[in-house]
Amino acid sequence: MSAAEDPTDEHLEITPPKTWATGVPAVRHALQYSLSQTSPRRTMLTLLNINQAKGIDCPGCAWPEEAPGKRHMNEYCENGAKHINDEATSHRVRREFFEQYTIDELGRKSDYWLNQQGRLTEPMVKRPGSAHYEPITWDDVIALMAEELRGLDSPDEALFYTSGRVGNEAAFLLQLFARAYGTNNLPDCSNMCHESSGAAMNETLGVGKGTVSLDDIYEADLIFVVGQNPGTNHPRMLSALEETKRRGGSVVAVNTLPEAGLMRFKHPQKARGIIGRGTVIADQFLHIRAGGDLALFQALNLLLLEAEDAAPGTVLDHDFIREHSTGFQEFAEHARKTSWDDVLTATGLTREEIEQVHERVLAAKSVIVCWAMGVTQQKHGVPTIREIVNFLMLRGNLGRPGAGACPVRGHSNVQGDRTMGIWEKVPQSFLDSLEREFGFTPPAKHGLDSVDAIRAMRDGEAKFFLGVAGNFIRATPDSEVTERAMRRCRLTAHISTKLNRSHTVCGDTALILPTLGRSDRDVQASGEQFVTVEDSMSMVHASWGKLPPASPDLLSEVAIISRLAQATLGGTPAIDWQEFEADYGTIRDRISRVVPGFEDFNRRVAEPGGFRLPNPVNEMTFRTPSGKAVFTRNDFEAPQAPKGHLILQSLRSHDQWNTIPYAMDDRYRGIRGGRRVVMVNPEDIEELGLTGTQTVDLVSVWTDGSERRAESFRLVPYPTSRGSAAAYYPETNVLVPLDSVADISNCPTSKGVVVRLEAAAWAG
Repeated sequence: MSAAEDPTDEHLEITPPKTWATGVPAVRHALQYSLSQTSPRRTMLTLLNINQAKGIDCPGCAWPEEAPGKRHMNEYCENGAKHINDEATSHRVRREFFEQYTIDELGRKSDYWLNQQGRLTEPMVKRPGSAHYEPITWDDVIALMAEELRGLDSPDEALFYTSGRVGNEAAFLLQLFARAYGTNNLPDCSNMCHESSGAAMNETLGVGKGTVSLDDIYEADLIFVVGQNPGTNHPRMLSALEETKRRGGSVVAVNTLPEAGLMRFKHPQKARGIIGRGTVIADQFLHIRAGGDLALFQALNLLLLEAEDAAPGTVLDHDFIREHSTGFQEFAEHARKTSWDDVLTATGLTREEIEQVHERVLAAKSVIVCWAMGVTQQKHGVPTIREIVNFLMLRGNLGRPGAGACPVRGHSNVQGDRTMGIWEKVPQSFLDSLEREFGFTPPAKHGLDSVDAIRAMRDGEAKFFLGVAGNFIRATPDSEVTERAMRRCRLTAHISTKLNRSHTVCGDTALILPTLGRSDRDVQASGEQFVTVEDSMSMVHASWGKLPPASPDLLSEVAIISRLAQATLGGTPAIDWQEFEADYGTIRDRISRVVPGFEDFNRRVAEPGGFRLPNPVNEMTFRTPSGKAVFTRNDFEAPQAPKGHLILQSLRSHDQWNTIPYAMDDRYRGIRGGRRVVMVNPEDIEELGLTGTQTVDLVSVWTDGSERRAESFRLVPYPTSRGSAAAYYPETNVLVPLDSVADISNCPTSKGVVVRLEAAAWAG
C-alpha cells in the first residue's frame, strides 16, 4: 500500500489466530516495512546501530538490553526494526503538503495515512480563522509562544505534556522550565498507562519502579506474566523468558486472550527458532475474565495462608514479614474472608486451575510478577497491584535474586521522564533540590495530570497546551470531549517528528514544531551530542543519532525548550539556557546534583551500557512512613456486566506502535486488512443472538446512565475468555468517558468497558 492511499476495512480478512510468534516471518516483515520507508543503506545503518553501545536506543518499548559483550549484533525485535525505520523514513512533509490539504481534510484522514506521509521538515503555524497551516520561522515560533505564556492570567493556565519518547535531558529541562515559570502542570503518558503501578508501589514499597533486573528474569524459578502481550508490545521479553525456561524456570500467563508469543516462541536469532519448533513459554495459561486479576491474587494469598496453617513455619517468610513489613495481621484477617464463589465468578477459572498455580508457587524459591496495562487500566488497578505486592511479600520475594515486582513499561523513556521530574505530584524533596541548585522556589501545589488537564481545557481553565512528542488526542479517552477541549485553547503546539491526529485538532493558534528524531545526528555549538534514557529496569544509557537530520530546519527538543524558556522567563531566574542548548553535558551535570542516583552522571553514562540506578527495595529500605513494606487490605472488586453485555478491553494490533498503525494487519490474531473489529468468544456471539462476522456497533454503558457509541465493527469469533471482548485503540477511546478512571491513580479504565453489541444500521 502506498503512502498516498488511505486504507479502509473493505478488504478485511479473518483467518485462525497463530499459535506461535516470531521466527522467519518476523524477519521478513521487519525488512519489508523498513525498506518501504527508506533505502537499503539507511536500513542497514539503523539496524546495525539500534540498541548497541554508542548506538541508537530503540524508540519503541522500554525492555532492557543485555550487558555489553553479551549483546547480539542484531539486538532488536521485529517491532524495533519497524519503529526505528518508521522514524528514519525518507518520506518528507514539506510546505506544499499543507498548501494542498486543509486542516479539516487532514482530520478526516486515518492515523495510518498521516504517519505514512513522512518526516516534518519546517515549523508551521495555523493562524486564528485559517483553514491551513503555513510556514513560520523559528524565531517567530518562539516569540509567539513566549508572548502567549506571558499573557496568561496564571501559570496554571499552561499545560506541558510529555511522551515517553523524550530523552532525559529534554525532560529535565521541560520540568525545570515549567516550574521556573510557575506551574506543576506536567501531565504525561504515564498518567494513561502505568500510573496505577506507581500509586500502588509507592504506597506499599516506597518506590514506584520495578525491583528486578534482566538477570533476575533469567534466574527466577517462576514468572507470572499478567495482563500483557510481550509478542506484540515488547517482543524482546520473549527472548528473556526463553532463557528463564532454559535455566529451569517456569511461566504462568494470565490473560483474557491467548497470545501467540506466550504459547510458543521461535527465536529468530537461534537455529531452533528457524528450523525447530521453538520454545513453549507458558507452562500454564489462565484464561481469566477481564478484571479478574485482583480476585486471582486474593485467592493465591488465601491458599498461602492456609498452607502455612497446615505446616507452620514452612510456607511464609516470617523473617521478612517480621523485620521488613507492617500490617500483616490486618491483611491476613481480611484475606481469610475471601469467598471462593466470588473468586471463581470474577476469574472464570476453576478452583483446580488456581490450586495448580498455588502448587507452582510453593515449589518456587524465587518468584517475579510482571504486569502491564491489562492490570493498570482497570477501575481497581491500584488494589490489584497492592495485592500482587502482598503476594510477593508473603514468601519474601523482594530484594533477592530472581524475585520481585516488574511493571513492564511500554515506551522507551517513560520511566526516565518521571525520574527527571515529569510528574504533577513530584515529592517536595525534588522541589527542594531544584531550589538549592537553581536558586528559585518551585510551586508546591500539585499540578494537573492528563485527565485533569482535559477537564481544565474543557472548562476554560487551561488555555495553552505544549505537547513534547506523543499524540495526545489519540492517546486519551473520551475522544469527542478531548477534541472539543483542545479546540478551546488559545494556543496549541506539538513538538513532533511526524504528522498525527493531534496536529489536526487546533486551538485558536496552532503550531507544529518539527524536531530531531532518536536516529538523527544532533550537532550543537560544542559538537555532537547524545541523549540518555532509562529503561524499564532502571538502566540509564546513552543514545547517539547516526543519520543526517531529515531537514536543516529541525531543532532538537533540548534546543526548542531552551529557547522557549529563555524567551519566556527573560533571565529570571538566572538559568543559562543557552549553555544547555550548546552542550547537553552541562544539563547532565545539573541533573547529577538534583536527582538521586545520578551522581557523576557524565562519567558513568560514558561507560559501555551505562549504569543502573539503585532501588532501595533491593537494599531492604522502604521509603514509606513506617520505613517498612506495607501489607494492605483490598476489598474484593470485579467488573460486572449486565445480561446481554460484555467487558471490553482495548489493545494494540501487532503492526501498531502506541496510537499509530504501521499496517492494517494483526497477523498473530489472524486479522488482515482492517482495524474496526471486535473479538468475541463464539459462545458469547451465539448467546447474544448475533451471527458469524456481522457488523455491529459498540455501545458502552455507564453507571450514570450515559452511553457512548463506536460504529461499524466487524465481529470476529475469537478465543477470548467468556464474557470478555477486545478491540483496538485508539478506535475505541470514544467509548471511555473522561470520568471513568481508576481509583487513586486517575488512570483511564480502557480495560474494563461494559458494552452491548447492536447490529449496525449500515453494514456496507
